[in-house]
Amino acid sequence: MEKDKRLTIKEAPVCLDNRGESLKSLLCKFFTDLVPQIGALIDEVTLTVEPERILPTCKILKEDPRFGFNYLRCLSVVDYVSRIEIIYHIYSIENLHKMIVKTSVTEDSPKVPSVTSIWPASNWFEREGHDLFGVEFIGHPDLSPLLLYEGFEGYPGKKSFPFHDYDEW
Repeated sequence: MEKDKRLTIKEAPVCLDNRGESLKSLLCKFFTDLVPQIGALIDEVTLTVEPERILPTCKILKEDPRFGFNYLRCLSVVDYVSRIEIIYHIYSIENLHKMIVKTSVTEDSPKVPSVTSIWPASNWFEREGHDLFGVEFIGHPDLSPLLLYEGFEGYPGKKSFPFHDYDEW
């Protein structure tokens, strides 16, 4: 019998500091209808919303001084085959809060509103997500290719993208 060679990786435990706990509590009081979608991963508070709620939620998180998330650290896209997840890593410079906002779209309709009007730094992140995963960021000012050439077919970030074997010569 062959031994399973796959590596088992344990999930890191949640360990929010006092700032994280107070942010989570504030989010629960402010977004009462979203309490089930408020959680934590390792040392960051998470909020999961529907795609149509991304724009108003992010606007509140930036403009309300209790949150003050004025810095978009990163925007990433992950292909889970059954869904595509868009993840916004945000930070409040004044309040020293950090958190993650997530939304999911289907492969059939990978559309989510652009947050370039809230965080202009999302411009290139959204273009990258469009190039590699085919996510259409509705309202984005210019989704022209950032990493790939014009006319490239397919989305190489997706798990379904075929990688061809080749021999070096």
